[in-house]
Amino acid sequence: MRAPIVQATDVRKTYGAGETAVAALDGVTVGFPAGQFAAIMGPSGSGKSTLMHCLAGLDRVDGGNVTVDGVELTGLDDRRLTELRRDRVGFVFQAFNLLPVLTAEENVVLPLTIAGRRPDPAWLATLLDAVGLTARRHHRPSELSGGQQQRVAVARALATRPAVVFADEPTGNLDSTSSDEVLGLLRRSVDDFGQTVVMVTHDAHAAAYADRLVVLKDGRIVHDGPAGGLDAVHARMRELA
Repeated sequence: MRAPIVQATDVRKTYGAGETAVAALDGVTVGFPAGQFAAIMGPSGSGKSTLMHCLAGLDRVDGGNVTVDGVELTGLDDRRLTELRRDRVGFVFQAFNLLPVLTAEENVVLPLTIAGRRPDPAWLATLLDAVGLTARRHHRPSELSGGQQQRVAVARALATRPAVVFADEPTGNLDSTSSDEVLGLLRRSVDDFGQTVVMVTHDAHAAAYADRLVVLKDGRIVHDGPAGGLDAVHARMRELA
């Protein structure tokens, strides 16, 4: 089996204290290898978003450890954690999080700009072509549809050639056509560019684009296996309800 790009080992995360304490993650161990598209599902409060935040270094764990691209996050100070997220992690959120004063192209290369690095013109051209925005590269977010804005966000997540892209409900604000476009882009990033994608979603249709389905319930993994298409995802979620 391929070595994981992202690995969580016995990860625990608790919110609150005493009688009101809630174990959002209760000893989760899971790894995600390179070149895989994984979907994380579960009911509200299952811990799926908390797991993604811990894996991405957006939240610190209370126990266990997380490794991203060979770097253990536990001992990193805030500066080094910020640098790791900037250089090795891509993010796609439900809210597009684009800067309104920048063009589509400027938003795509923003992580590189912040890092003081020049974009590779060939890679930038490939990304803009992949997301179908070459002709609209100089348009600002207000001049783009929601689906186009999220496609800019996907290209931005890929701009640094990260070790892993985390997508948190990436189609939550989109219609079905735009959702399929964005999910197709994430799928293509895995198939054509060898990207690793870990996506949190409540949508079985979105999860069906993935290679693998991980399901959480009450802070624990209750299923981990091939996604297997839309009918298989629906059947699995009914079994675990």
